[in-house]
Amino acid sequence: MPRVYISIGSNVNAEANIGAAIAALKKSYAELTLSTVYKNRAVGFDGDDFLNLVVGLKTEQSIPDFVEHLHCIEAAQGRARNTEKKFSSRTLDMDLLLYGGDIFHSDNISIPRDEITRYAFVLQPLFELIPDYYHPVEKCTIAQLWDSFDKKEVTMVPVEVAESLSTG
Repeated sequence: MPRVYISIGSNVNAEANIGAAIAALKKSYAELTLSTVYKNRAVGFDGDDFLNLVVGLKTEQSIPDFVEHLHCIEAAQGRARNTEKKFSSRTLDMDLLLYGGDIFHSDNISIPRDEITRYAFVLQPLFELIPDYYHPVEKCTIAQLWDSFDKKEVTMVPVEVAESLSTG
């Protein structure tokens, strides 16, 4: 059963929406591993700060089925994917980053997700959870990616969250 990692973010009622997402994941998947929750500025648009984290879990679902499950969780928290601009406020954003060591590409899914190498709010929490994971496309570890990441624009701050959020 592959170990998968997903990013979760929100800047609209963030703690409640992320808490609901973690609760939904906990119902479907036995054991979750959660990174620190980070607060950071919106990227690509002017908006409220986001809360972001990375969650690891095991699943037997295929990549398309797992992504569809994430979309259902997002929709339950009020996300309307087909009406949103790419860079805008989000009730909930859940993206599959890694699926075991697989490389997968379809019309709307790319694994490993390219945001891993582009955004600190994805890479830093991933580094926290799996520094020794070997990125199958970049041909280096997550720790090496984080070490070489340009951190001068990083605005992330670890935040304390409700106990229910941190334990799922």
